[in-house]
Amino acid sequence: MRYLAIGDIHGCSRSFEALLDQVAPRPEDMIVTLGDYVNRGPNSAAVLDRLVRLNKTGRLIALRGNHEQMMIEARDGNDEKRGGFLSAGGDQTLASYAVLGDAGTFVDVPDAHWDFIENVCRDWYESDTHFFVHANAYPDFPLAEQPVYMLRWESFDDPPPHESGKAMVCGHTSQKSGRPRNIGHAVCIDTYAHGGGWLTCLDISSGRIWQANERRETRMSWVDDYAK
Repeated sequence: MRYLAIGDIHGCSRSFEALLDQVAPRPEDMIVTLGDYVNRGPNSAAVLDRLVRLNKTGRLIALRGNHEQMMIEARDGNDEKRGGFLSAGGDQTLASYAVLGDAGTFVDVPDAHWDFIENVCRDWYESDTHFFVHANAYPDFPLAEQPVYMLRWESFDDPPPHESGKAMVCGHTSQKSGRPRNIGHAVCIDTYAHGGGWLTCLDISSGRIWQANERRETRMSWVDDYAK
């Protein structure tokens, strides 16, 4: 079985579909998506719809990112929360749900999508050799004791090794070069898909990297190619 980690999608459904076509997950593989499925890119609705379908296969482990948190808080919160969500790309998210070409509203979001981001998504996951978080983790705290702010919001700033001895795979901090940042015991695979970069998938066992963009261009490399 392969663990296939996919970085921040941010509404880039064309990149997501091209990446899945390129990787061609096998029935025994597990796909680990690292969060930030919505905002900034053109079609968050299509991304969540694809994730909901993938989840039904039992082959998806989905993490919750800060942008999903913002979406939930904006639906339930005050004008300040809604304004923060809209200014972070939430306007594009709601527009992707609009049925009549209007701006779109939270009511337009299907119940299945809300259920996915609220109840299916989790804060972290670990395998025998790696652990997966959206943003970061304190090195001296077990995963179950990590605060939500660290898991969803803290930037990747070459953190020290985690006490578990496992390697960390995360997203959240955009690598605007389009290249993953690999420091050995941790790798960040948010490679700026929504900003003209690439959407990245990492096979944690082999170290193979696949990437795709909104033009449906693809390329392959190895995680060791980016070692610091």
